[in-house]
Amino acid sequence: MRNWIVTLLLFFSVLGNAQELNCSVKVNHDQITSANVQVFKTLERSLTEFVNNTKWTDKNVANNERIDCSMFITVTSYDSNSFTTTIQVQSSRQVFNSTYASPIFNYNDKEFDFQYVEFQNLLYNPNSFDSNLISVIAFYANVIIGLDADSFSKQGGTKYLEAASNIANLAQGSGGKGWTQTDKTQNRYYLINDLLSTTYLPYRDALYEYHFMALDKMADDVKSGKENVLTAIKTVSKLHSVRPNSFIARVFFDAKSDEIVSIFSGGPSIAITDLVETLNRVSPLNAVKWNNIKY
Repeated sequence: MRNWIVTLLLFFSVLGNAQELNCSVKVNHDQITSANVQVFKTLERSLTEFVNNTKWTDKNVANNERIDCSMFITVTSYDSNSFTTTIQVQSSRQVFNSTYASPIFNYNDKEFDFQYVEFQNLLYNPNSFDSNLISVIAFYANVIIGLDADSFSKQGGTKYLEAASNIANLAQGSGGKGWTQTDKTQNRYYLINDLLSTTYLPYRDALYEYHFMALDKMADDVKSGKENVLTAIKTVSKLHSVRPNSFIARVFFDAKSDEIVSIFSGGPSIAITDLVETLNRVSPLNAVKWNNIKY
């Protein structure tokens, strides 16, 4: 009996101290035909262990609270331990009282170059820049955690986004692409600056309204939930008055466009007279999708 109790306590101890992310990492090397593919498999395995086994915050997280996410790395060039890649980062969050996972973040970073020697240790130190590989992955891990926290409480992810900002600041002197203010207006520099800017707070406020105040209520009242999704979209539309077609608004709709069409194309009817007009104004790149919304 005593051994059984000890085992049970250990089991619940592990549950209460799981790491924050449940991340699928894939390394696609289809474009590389002249290299030993084993290095890509080793990289994929090492990154999977790094992302999922690193303790990113001081929170105690149960297994069922881990954030589902993915990182899809496409290698476009490889030579002597030098990798040129892109990385697609996605995360989702379970809707209360349902089996549905709602997408929160969907971002394609096209400036991910790094050095990697097979079997090298990947260790995260929040106070130093050790490699571009570690910094980029750690940056997105903190962004994922921050945006997830924002979806549960208003601006609740600030300290995690600040951790991502600290990673970006430490990396700026490395010369790596994507960390500095350049002629490009869509990279990690702008992403984290916009996320923490008071100018673009409607983006983060909308995450809370959309998920906690809307989707999480749908199990009890679908109509009220849909009305609150509409409220969240109106909050995002405030970005248009500040900066039309802003980068951060595109980040929101890259994750949410398909879901929005689905929400407003079925279920109980609500007044959405101005919805499509608002969506076309704030996110014109998704005009074809908005035309599929059925009144």
